[in-house]
Amino acid sequence: MKRTPCTIAAMLWRCTVAALMTLVFGTIIAKADSQSFETIEHGRYLATLADCVACHTAPGGKPYAGGLPLQTPFGTLYSPNITPDEETGIGAWTDEDFIAALHDGIGRGGKRLYPAMPYPAYTKLSREDVLAIRTYLATLEPVKNAVDVNQLPFPFNQRSSLLFWNWLNFKDGRFQPNPQKSAEWNRGAYVVEALGHCGTCHSSKNILGGDKSANYLQGATLEGWLAPNITADPHKGIGTWSESEIVEYLKTGVNDRAIASGPMADEIINSSSKMMDSDAHAIAVYLKDLKSGTGTPPQPLDPNDARMIAGGAIYKDNCEGCHTSAGAGIPRLFPRLRGNTVVQSDDISTITRVVLLGSRGAATAAAPTGPAMPSFGWRLNDDNVAAVLTYIRNSWGNAAPPVASSDVGTYRKSANAGQ
Repeated sequence: MKRTPCTIAAMLWRCTVAALMTLVFGTIIAKADSQSFETIEHGRYLATLADCVACHTAPGGKPYAGGLPLQTPFGTLYSPNITPDEETGIGAWTDEDFIAALHDGIGRGGKRLYPAMPYPAYTKLSREDVLAIRTYLATLEPVKNAVDVNQLPFPFNQRSSLLFWNWLNFKDGRFQPNPQKSAEWNRGAYVVEALGHCGTCHSSKNILGGDKSANYLQGATLEGWLAPNITADPHKGIGTWSESEIVEYLKTGVNDRAIASGPMADEIINSSSKMMDSDAHAIAVYLKDLKSGTGTPPQPLDPNDARMIAGGAIYKDNCEGCHTSAGAGIPRLFPRLRGNTVVQSDDISTITRVVLLGSRGAATAAAPTGPAMPSFGWRLNDDNVAAVLTYIRNSWGNAAPPVASSDVGTYRKSANAGQ
């Protein structure tokens, strides 16, 4: 067909109109999405599961306004302000800026983020979920709070070094469902691996702070606490827990076996207690399928060992009233010591800390009591603490290496220095 000046003009007109319609309606659609109650509510739920408020809120500060000091082996970082304030928050960020931060660890202007921001896990989030979180954050009250995030010493304050870190420790890519597993298993894997970034606390780290993939979710030390093994290992993990016990723990912070305290109590209060039952059960299904643990469990110490005899006497005088002579505890009030995986872990951080400093359990809407254990650090010396912990770790079917008084002394000095 011969194209006359009129037909060419008509085509240009139609193209121009089409382009404008795309631009206009594209904008309208984007605006409509950002105002969608369903999208905002979905983003709020996702931000809750990701527990964003925990890291991005300083003590006494406004939610999401940043400024919380994050202690790392390399120095202190401060969480940034992620409210929609355009000057000090993320109000001026584009969608693509936000996606790059969560998927690639690259902030606005190409600034590389430190992995204290768990982008190695968030890279598995779907683009739709990332945008839903951004949509929710955009509805928050803008808070003007300038945060000097990077206060690391040289050379760790050089962000260019993160190129090398990422090359060694970061694998970019969205979550890929396993077609051999159920939809519920895959949902649990997505929540644990991506949204919940559970490996950030529960996986041990290499010398550069990257996850040791071979030790995935097999426990790590965090801020003086043991983030325990949450695989299906029957001795050191949660292999003997039922799915319903895992769900109850995540939703309330307590079950017949354990009471959450320390950083996990905060996580449960802010995050998992508010998750849907279906997501909590999906997590349980996934974790129960994570096999780990090799070799034969250790044998308990001889009850006639001098450390066991001394520890038994200390236990009777100080612990038996709450935890019972059989180490059974009081369900949902005082944790069971018999068969307790934290008690039998190689890492004694949590049990030593709790005896020396005391602890308070999580208080949630479903379990508001928040039971507490008093400090015994003033009453028991290092030898006493080592003996009673050795006794607890090797009684009622428990089995674990004895605790050295020198290790207790080291922990006591560290705890005192931190107070």
